[in-house]
Amino acid sequence: WRGRTVTFGVPLLLYLIGGSFGLREFAQIRYDVHKLHGKVDPALKEKLKQNTVTLESEYEKLEKSNLDNWENIRGPSLWEDSRTVQKQRREALRLKTE
Repeated sequence: WRGRTVTFGVPLLLYLIGGSFGLREFAQIRYDVHKLHGKVDPALKEKLKQNTVTLESEYEKLEKSNLDNWENIRGPSLWEDSRTVQKQRREALRLKTE
């Protein structure tokens, strides 16, 4: 058992402990870069403050739209070519309107 512990256990513990320290250093670099480049331009900040989109305003837009008249459009499957599906859909729509 002693030989297996030294052969497998000690390197495993060294990798785990060394990996955690290495990961901490890489994470710290990420946060340092974000701190340096994370500052927002004051003009952009002011523009963002002027943009007042609220949940109520978006809800009013949805109420105004007509949700009763909609058509379910099937998208192409993974194995189908999207251009041929679109061509078939246009052809079917053209025949439907004639």
